[in-house]
Amino acid sequence: MVHILNHTGVSHTVFRLLGIPGLEDQHMWISIPFFLSYVTALLGNSLLIFIILTKRSLHEPMYLFLCMLAGADLVLSTCTVPQALSIFWFCAGDISLDRCITQLFFIHSTFISESGILLVMAFDRYIAICYPLRYTTILTNSSIGKIGVTILLRSYGTIFPIIFLLKRLTYCRSNVLPHSSCEHIVLAKFSCDDIRINIWYGFFVLMSTVILDVMLIFISYTLILRAVFHIPSQDARHKALNTCGSHVCVIILFYGPGIFSVLTQRFGRHISPHIHVLLANVCFLVPPMLNPIIYGIKTKHIWDQVTHVLFPKVK
Repeated sequence: MVHILNHTGVSHTVFRLLGIPGLEDQHMWISIPFFLSYVTALLGNSLLIFIILTKRSLHEPMYLFLCMLAGADLVLSTCTVPQALSIFWFCAGDISLDRCITQLFFIHSTFISESGILLVMAFDRYIAICYPLRYTTILTNSSIGKIGVTILLRSYGTIFPIIFLLKRLTYCRSNVLPHSSCEHIVLAKFSCDDIRINIWYGFFVLMSTVILDVMLIFISYTLILRAVFHIPSQDARHKALNTCGSHVCVIILFYGPGIFSVLTQRFGRHISPHIHVLLANVCFLVPPMLNPIIYGIKTKHIWDQVTHVLFPKVK
């Protein structure tokens, strides 16, 4: 059948997203945690950005990087959750090829941006603990701006070629995508053409961005821990570790589900499709929802400002 279609020249320009395949009758119930997570992510990250930008006492490198992270979280969740909710509530799964490619471009580039921000935050903690006297001279407002631009250029630059790699393909297989959002290889597999270049380029992007970031974060924290355990004062040691605690939680929360999802896709062929899709959605739902909560609770300066904004009359 595929062989016959391969010569018809037919290429689908509209696709249908199924949502969570195999659990279509449960979509209304599944939509509840999706909706609550999204609202929490919107409110939490917007509040975090507002507080950091309006309070001059928080105009420090650590908080400015956190502001970037909150912005990336907003984009990542907004790229995926409204689309999923429209499928769950209105069965509105139809999506054009151009819109599908646009969605996956922003999903993948934002994911890489967030990975880059987490790396820079690890570098920030490394400078703060290992070179405290040079902290303000190394991380100036100018250098923070350049770092932000570099993160964006890297994420958009590495994902941009994927647009052309997907546009060149002929989609003559099924136009039903068993997912709640568009992803590079998921879409490419519905082509009748050779997609080896897509697979290899996707692998190159993963290795040169996310995997590299994970390795550099690991090296940063190895150096941080070595420096911390050389601090003679136990109080100073505890304070230094505490400043890294929230960042480590966010790192595990961001990379953990992503790595687990990739491993199940590569090696869990016997796992039901809906498990793969739910795991992929955890990457888009959980970090944006929990990141502002973790930083709000574990960072005293932010907690004080949040309580002041939300409860101004409470002293």
